[in-house]
Amino acid sequence: MGDSCGKRLTAPEMIRVDASLVRTFEHNCSCPLDAHRDVFAHPLSTLIKTPPHLLHSLPLQKPKNADLLIAIKDANGAQVHHNDPTPPSQLRLLADPSRPSTPRFDSVGQERRGFVHPGLRIADGDCGLGLVSTDQIPKGSDLIGLPSHVPLRIGSVVDADNVGGGVEPALLGLVRRVPEELWAMRLGLKLLRERAMVGSFWWPYISNLPETYSVPIFFPGEDIKNLQYAPLLSQVNKRCRFLLEFEKEIKHILQDVKSDDHPFGGRDVDASSLGWAMSAVSSRAFRLHGNKLPDGTKTYIPMMLPLIDICNHSFHQNAEIVQEQDTQTSKFLVVAEKQINQNDSITLNYGCLSNDFFLLDYGFVITSNPFDCIELKYDGGLLDAASMAAGISSPNFSSPAPWQREILAQLNLEGEASILKVVEGRFLAALRVLLADDRETVEKQNLDSLQSISAEAPLGIPNEVSALRTLIALCVIALNHFPTKIMEDEALLKEGVSTSTELAVRFRMEKKSVIIDVMRNLSRRVKKLAAKETATTEC
Repeated sequence: MGDSCGKRLTAPEMIRVDASLVRTFEHNCSCPLDAHRDVFAHPLSTLIKTPPHLLHSLPLQKPKNADLLIAIKDANGAQVHHNDPTPPSQLRLLADPSRPSTPRFDSVGQERRGFVHPGLRIADGDCGLGLVSTDQIPKGSDLIGLPSHVPLRIGSVVDADNVGGGVEPALLGLVRRVPEELWAMRLGLKLLRERAMVGSFWWPYISNLPETYSVPIFFPGEDIKNLQYAPLLSQVNKRCRFLLEFEKEIKHILQDVKSDDHPFGGRDVDASSLGWAMSAVSSRAFRLHGNKLPDGTKTYIPMMLPLIDICNHSFHQNAEIVQEQDTQTSKFLVVAEKQINQNDSITLNYGCLSNDFFLLDYGFVITSNPFDCIELKYDGGLLDAASMAAGISSPNFSSPAPWQREILAQLNLEGEASILKVVEGRFLAALRVLLADDRETVEKQNLDSLQSISAEAPLGIPNEVSALRTLIALCVIALNHFPTKIMEDEALLKEGVSTSTELAVRFRMEKKSVIIDVMRNLSRRVKKLAAKETATTEC
């Protein structure tokens, strides 16, 4: 999975652009950069110590000749299998051959059957398994259609199983113990239940899910450290800790549950299987409309869409998911957004996400991701160090004046340290205010203008230059947080490393590239403002 967006400069080019700035700020910094290693949102010292291989890969037993097994039910409940060991180009979702009178799902109106465009095949490419066109497909063509009963979703726990006694309450009881932010684990519990259930309708789909995932919770301990970025390390450790604690909780809750009522058929569920299920969902599920509520609004729930979830990601996708809903059922279509040429991969846009989310949830890193960012901790002491490194003297960062505190409170930057992107309106507004001496000038501006990144200099050119130079100094501190340089990372990749090591190294390389790009852009703004001020003075 992956995408390529824009031209990416090589490491020597990027380093050469701002090398003089880096040296200047490092020279002016009166205290060691190591004293500010907690520049990122979560200092490493606060992370739990995760033993190497905390979560091991979970083997998944597959039925014989299940490589291309797809199942779908017709209106009468008959189960249709396509279990063909022939090449992927022969894949089809077929009508039940034992029921020749049953119409094919050739249009959306056929509610209980699905279809796949005849010009699609499954192929293994640079991004792993994906759907590829075997012929030119016109814009607007329906590529895949799934009826409403096919997606696997947590909302169908009761709907899909009107029998089972205490199974549903036991499973739902566990689901309610999972925090909302770990929504993938909620559906993951349903996935584990269906995997354990004999004769599950979704078994053909589940049996073909990957046995392992390249997400950081499965990285060896050394490669978790190789990420070198504390915000992501914090999330990885948080998930690992949750899985370990949830394993204990599940065992305690289910220890006296009868086998007939056991949500997992009496089988033990450990942290590894929980991690496998959560990763399967986070890397494959889509959050789509659920049922309509009495007030007419719709809920969004995660769903696993067989076959559709093979489509890889691109910010320049050539297809989209369309959910058509009538009064009772939903139909899920993949529609060509543009003409698709022969041998093109069918791609969807997973979202405008940073590499933190792509690696944490999907297990890949996007080169030159335009939505990648760096998170920093808003901290007065850190800003003092940055201003000193930039050669700017201001006592207001650690001890703001009362009127400055009022504005910081309006920006939600008072009290406990806030987490900000390195170039964010609130961050820039705080620097502008704290570097301003004239209260009257500041109070003439509203919060929107103070937070505007595009505004050239709302509080004057000298103030803006000082704010931007402080941001550049913060970038230098953040860049020096990484123990390796980009060229060292590139040399390491050339040696040949494991998949997890490669992902970790590429992730940290992209973070460093983001910082350098920000420094370059801020430097250009500083030079432009300085030139404008010089021209004004000469006039």
